[in-house]
Parts: sequence; C-alpha cells; structure tokens
Amino acid sequence: MSVNFDDTKITFRSKSLGELQVSNVIFSIINRPLIVFIGTAIIKWALHFRLPIKGLIKATLFDQFCGGESIQGCEKKINQLKTLNVKTILDYSVEGQEKEQSFDQTLKETLRAIQFANEHDSIPFCVLKLSGLGSKSLMTKIQLGQVLTGNEQNQFNRFKERGFEVGQAISKLNQRLLIDAEESWYQNVADEFSYELMIKYNTERVIVYNTYQFYRRDMLDRMKAGFEKMNASKVYFGAKLVRGAYLEQERFRAQSLGYPDPIQPNKEATDRDYNKGVKFAIENLAHFSICLGTHNEASSKGLVELIQQYGYDKNDARIFFAQLLGMSDNISFKLSDEGYNVAKYVPYGPLEQVMPYLFRRAEENTSVQGQSSRELMLIKKEIKRRKLKL
Repeated sequence: MSVNFDDTKITFRSKSLGELQVSNVIFSIINRPLIVFIGTAIIKWALHFRLPIKGLIKATLFDQFCGGESIQGCEKKINQLKTLNVKTILDYSVEGQEKEQSFDQTLKETLRAIQFANEHDSIPFCVLKLSGLGSKSLMTKIQLGQVLTGNEQNQFNRFKERGFEVGQAISKLNQRLLIDAEESWYQNVADEFSYELMIKYNTERVIVYNTYQFYRRDMLDRMKAGFEKMNASKVYFGAKLVRGAYLEQERFRAQSLGYPDPIQPNKEATDRDYNKGVKFAIENLAHFSICLGTHNEASSKGLVELIQQYGYDKNDARIFFAQLLGMSDNISFKLSDEGYNVAKYVPYGPLEQVMPYLFRRAEENTSVQGQSSRELMLIKKEIKRRKLKL
C-alpha cells in the first residue's frame, strides 16, 4: 500500500490557521533566491549593529526551524511532536570555532543532551558532529598524510578522548548516537574514528551510526565497505543515509585546487545510489540499523515498500525516518500516523549563534529544486481547505 504524502489534513493538524499563515510567508520568501540573498545580508547587518530585530526573527525563522535557545527551551516542541507520535533528535547547531575551548564547550553540551535524552523517551538519538570536537584543519592534514607536530598530535589525541567520552556516556545510558557527515577533504579521518567507536560500542546492538552523503560518487561503495569492515569485526553497523549538504563548497574547492569533482554528475545518479543504499541496508538488516534522513518523497515511499516487501514491522527499532523541524511535515506526520518510526531533527542554541545555520537552511531550500515550492503548495492547499471547511 502506497503512502499519500498529499494529505494536508494530517500534515498540519497541529498547526493553527495563524501558524500556517506565518509558514506561508516564510516559504513564499524562501522560494525566491534573490530575496533570500538580500534578506540574509540585511539581517546580518542589523544584528551586527544590534538593531531590535531579534523578536521578529524568533517569531518567524527561528520558530519555524529551531526548537529553542537551550535544551530545556526545546521541551515545548518536543512535547508537541510527541503528541503526534514523532520523536525528537536534539541538534546543537552553534557553529564551532577552531579553538580547544570551543571543542570543550561542544563536548559539555553534547553530554548534557545525552543526559537529557536519557530522561525523555521521545528522544531516540543524540547527534554529534566530530568537527565540533576537534580541528578541521588538523583532520585535513592527517587525511593528506602529512606529519603532525608534537602539539598537533596532542590536539588530535584530545579530539579522540572527547569522542570516546561521548561514546562512553551514550553506551552507559543505552542511548544511540548519530555522527554527522563532514566535508570530503577530512571525511576519511572522521569515518575511521566513527568505525573505532562502532567497534568499541556496537557489540550487542547499534549504538553508533555514521552518516553517508550520496551526492558523492563513491559513497555507495564506501558505505558497503564500512559495513563489511564492521561485519568482519563482528559488530553491528549503523548508518544514516542523506543526499548531502556541502555540494557547492565541494565543487568550488575541487575546481580551485584542480582535483576531480567528488560529486555525482547529476541528481538522477544521486537518487539511484541513495535508493540502492537503502535497499542494501534492508537486505542486511540482521546486522544493520538505518536512519533515513531525507525530504524526498520517492525515497520515503521506497523504504515503506521495502519494509512491506521484507515483512518487517512498521515500528522495527532498526528503521527510522528523519526530517528537519519545519520541513517536509507531509512526510513526517503521515509516516508517524501510519505507525512508522519518525524523528525530527530539532536544532537549538542561542539565536545569534544559530543564525549561520538558519541562513544556510534558507539558502539550501532555494537550491533544492522544487523543495520550497512543494512546501508552499501544501501550506496553501491546507489554508484553502480550512477556509472552505472541508
């Protein structure tokens, strides 16, 4: 049976007409790249000169895409999602700096989120970006095979200590950890450390998941190789599958430095490999857990069909769908209504420090073909339905 992602009555059942109208304005703006470009520049300027616009941002962009300014500030959104049978993945979305103090702060915040998750059954995963715990430039140097200085080696050792501290906390409290993807020029280093964590903690079930970005040409083979490596180590394999988030900077860097573009030649190739990756996960589910991070309706339907085809329960704990807060509610809430495991990524952090995330989210919406148009069409459809009282 196919899932109907056009059912706006289910999609927006938790939103008032007023909230829908605010979302309508937001996505009408996001749907216009030039306005996004000009608007982000104006907001940056206004924040720099401390103009009183925080209240407006908080009531619009921030409320649409973020949970709160702190972990505790996210509880309202967490509880709202819970009433709709949707779980929460808290994502500390403050942009880190290349400083040890910043890395220690991210560690502390991650440990706080793990403890908070342990006290809330509606939080199935914690999330970690390894570049929040250690230097990107240092990981890049390691990936290039360059020799580290004594001080650099100490910094890298400290990076791994932070990572193992997170892994130990996750394992002790029987939680699960999604490790986010990084940019290709230091992704190998992040992968290897993710596999170290898997080997240490995934002995009885999946505790640690690595993320695979399928807009890269080599990603299907990389994920399969990771699975085989963990299988040989007799541990379980966890993967979050996404299409990817760094396309423009990947292509720009490859062109600037003169190395082969790591990105797929077109969207069709990305979709093909992504769907093959999903099928590979389901075929190997005895040793595999999957989190499908996607706003793509076809891929979501594809996983539903595979679950049905292979006879798995809708709520099998090894299979999760995930979308970002404020986006693709038609996928999230329809799947949860049908009984599947669904979670929303809920970004949080002080408003000014989360703004880079919000700007990137707005820009990504304009660059994903049809994404903001699709969101806008569904919102308008529901507003019309309510006004006609259908």
